[in-house]
Amino acid sequence: MIFVGDDWAEDHHDVHVMDEGGTRLASRRLPEGLAGIGGLHELIAGYADEPGDVVIGIEIDRGLWVDALTAAGYQVYAINPLAVTRYRDRHHVSGAKSDAGDAKLLADLVRTDRHNHRPVAGDTGQAEAIKVLARTHQSLIWARNKHTNALRSALREYYPAALQAFDDLHDRDALAVLGRAPAPADGARLTIGAIRSALKHAGRRRNLDQRAAQIQAALRTEQLTAPGPVTAAFAATTRATAGIIVELNRQISELETQLNDHFEQHPDADIYLSLPGLGDVLGARVLGEFGDDPDRYTTAKSRKNYAGTSPLTIASGKKRAVLARHVRNRRLYDAIDQWAFCSLSASPGCRAFYDQHRAAGDLHHQALRALGNRLVGILHGCLRHHTHYNEHTAWAHRGQDQPEAA
Repeated sequence: MIFVGDDWAEDHHDVHVMDEGGTRLASRRLPEGLAGIGGLHELIAGYADEPGDVVIGIEIDRGLWVDALTAAGYQVYAINPLAVTRYRDRHHVSGAKSDAGDAKLLADLVRTDRHNHRPVAGDTGQAEAIKVLARTHQSLIWARNKHTNALRSALREYYPAALQAFDDLHDRDALAVLGRAPAPADGARLTIGAIRSALKHAGRRRNLDQRAAQIQAALRTEQLTAPGPVTAAFAATTRATAGIIVELNRQISELETQLNDHFEQHPDADIYLSLPGLGDVLGARVLGEFGDDPDRYTTAKSRKNYAGTSPLTIASGKKRAVLARHVRNRRLYDAIDQWAFCSLSASPGCRAFYDQHRAAGDLHHQALRALGNRLVGILHGCLRHHTHYNEHTAWAHRGQDQPEAA
């Protein structure tokens, strides 16, 4: 077997090849793209007869380069950059670092310690597509929240009446009115007919007159005012921010439609949707982050560890502490946290489990984390046995302690 370390950058790859004894066979800098991957194949072919005899370590688990490596039949290990940093300190403490040195380090790591790391997951193209759509959808929502918070902060500075008129600033009603009246004087001059027209143009079809009267009354309340030039400057920023949020809303809606279509076509979608609290969007996020490689998670515990829901035990001497995991997949953990919260109203067993933890003294998020950990285990069992969720099967073993769950 031969072992290859691949230290990647945006436009090149530093590659180090060694044999089973750690002897250097070759090292080279290759360009990114088709020419680079062709050069890597030629380099490897000079030392290995079969692709399965080649083990590659690289600090990324996705992208065209990694896809080409796995398609060629190599054993590819995606090493977490934090693990690489710790491994570098294991060999020398001088702090020296170079791309070529990191390539050698990665080759050494997969040669001696690959049993402690996971190969790149063999997810299907469907799962990868769902992951791309779900991550982009979530990123757009985060971007919208960021701009909405900026809009709220600006309105507090010069237009507090708008905050009284609208609870949700990324709602279509708020954006429609603020687009026409970004300054307090503009808002105070709006007639009910003008407000009604703006709401109708934004898509509201019910209670137009009542809602228009409420907005007019709120915008005409007395408030402190900022100097004229400052108000004009804030009004310009409000109009621009409202326009950005309108476009983000449109893109989020369109992307959500595509995400739902891709998710519903996946063979495991029915299993995910059978679980309490999971809908199309949340189910797609969970599926995309977990992937669909049936051999990636050998046990429910390994899936829980990857999700970051399982507790972390620190024991040394007489000291023992059980803590939450902070090194985790943030997107997956956020999805599971929301999943656990939504399941409280959809499953008596989930509600009883949460209430038991709250009664034992856990805080809200501690109880949700414990429930999320339990739900991940249930999901693992459903996927492993290709069965839908069953409330009685999932919680019957807790029936003696929680009669309401049964």
